[in-house]
Amino acid sequence: MEKDNATFAAGCFWGVEAAFQKKEGVIATRVGYTGGDAEEPDYTTVCTGNTGHAEAVQIAFDSDIITFRELLEIFFSVHDPTTLNRQGPDVGDQYRSAVFYRNDEQKEEALLYIKELEDKKAFEEPIVTEVLPLDKFWKAEDYHQKYFEKMGRKWGFYD
Repeated sequence: MEKDNATFAAGCFWGVEAAFQKKEGVIATRVGYTGGDAEEPDYTTVCTGNTGHAEAVQIAFDSDIITFRELLEIFFSVHDPTTLNRQGPDVGDQYRSAVFYRNDEQKEEALLYIKELEDKKAFEEPIVTEVLPLDKFWKAEDYHQKYFEKMGRKWGFYD
C-alpha cells in the first residue's frame, strides 16, 4: 500500500468530506483549517473571515487504488471552481476553492488538470481555484468530523 495525502478546500468542509469518504482507496478523511496565518484556529475565528484560513478536507489515500488525479476529478466535480470565495450560500475567503499541495508532483498535476479543464472549456467562467503549498493543517473540532455521517444525511451525488 502506497499511502499519500491530499488537501482540498471547496466551500463548507462537511459536504466536501462526504464527497470523498466512501471512495475506494480513500483510507481516512478529516476536516480542518489551512492556508492562513492564525495559530490554532477554531470554527468561530475562521468564520470571521479574518484568519486567512480555508475550511479544508485532508484525505489519506492509497495511491495504488486511487490516484491524486482521480481525487482532483472528484474535487472539481463537487463544487464550482469559478466562484471566488463562495460556494452556494457560503461566502468568504474561508470558502475559497484551493488545492493545497504537499510536493511538486501534486502541484504540477493540479496545474495541469486546471489547464486541461480550461482548454476544453469545462466551465463557462474562468477557474479561480488556488494552487498553494500546504503549510500547517489544523484539525477542526470533533463535532465537524464526518458531520453528514453523524447527522444521517446523504447527498445523492456524493454517494
